[in-house]
Amino acid sequence: LQQAIETILAYSAGDEVEMDGKQVKGKKRNFTETIEAQYTLKNYDPVRDKRFSGTFKLPSVPRPNLKCCVLGNAAHCEQADRIGIDHMSVEDLKKLNKNKKMVKKLAKKYDFFMASDNMIKQVPRLLGPGLTKAGKFPTLLAASEDMQEKVDEQKATIKFQMKKVMCLNVAVGNVEMSEKDLIVNT
Repeated sequence: LQQAIETILAYSAGDEVEMDGKQVKGKKRNFTETIEAQYTLKNYDPVRDKRFSGTFKLPSVPRPNLKCCVLGNAAHCEQADRIGIDHMSVEDLKKLNKNKKMVKKLAKKYDFFMASDNMIKQVPRLLGPGLTKAGKFPTLLAASEDMQEKVDEQKATIKFQMKKVMCLNVAVGNVEMSEKDLIVNT
């Protein structure tokens, strides 16, 4: 595992690495590359057995630049403003007026949403099924919880889903992370 991670990091830095007995020159990209782990499942029949999906919290954040939006009451909006997170109040959501295109645009703009406990019931009524269809229904944000901690927890959580193929791919980090963090995440 350590050897593989060293090779991946060297390749992404543009160094020369050995692959299948040949020397290959790496490419330095102009963006932060994500490192994924691919798991192959054995003795599992996706047709007969039930497919599964779930979430898992990694020890260190694999994708630190995920965009978050807080759909909250006045207190949560104020707290989000202090820590520099985008936020929307009930009035902002009412302006969208269940407009499908606007809701779709909102869902595309952010990677995940968080909603205050009193707002989470109103979200489907105000926005319609748009966020649910996009797979971005808001996570509950209780009044007593620390917002920054909750946002970091969401960024460290990865989702996995079993499809018809026998492989599971999950993001475990990026090339800017240390070798130790990557090994701990995989």
